[in-house]
Amino acid sequence: MKVMRARLYDEEHHRQQAQLARDRKEQVGTGDRSGRIRTYNFPQERITDHRIGLTLHKLTQVLEGDLDEIVSALILHHQAQALESSAADMAAGQKQESAG
Repeated sequence: MKVMRARLYDEEHHRQQAQLARDRKEQVGTGDRSGRIRTYNFPQERITDHRIGLTLHKLTQVLEGDLDEIVSALILHHQAQALESSAADMAAGQKQESAG
């Protein structure tokens, strides 16, 4: 009985350690560029927002507060995603109505 309890404890301990490792890795990320939101390249005066694929060659102006172009692009991207989501929801609703 003690052997079985020890094995169960050991198995549970390993499971928890594996979950902790997965959680840590998820929080830290891989360090590659796929997890980056924005890249600032000072020698080339370039800023790239990887989420929306926007690249501007006016890094100094952006750092000084000229964010209009970035904010406009982010709003446009958000609106496009919302429209896509809405269209997909409507299409799914129409399929359910025709099936019912």
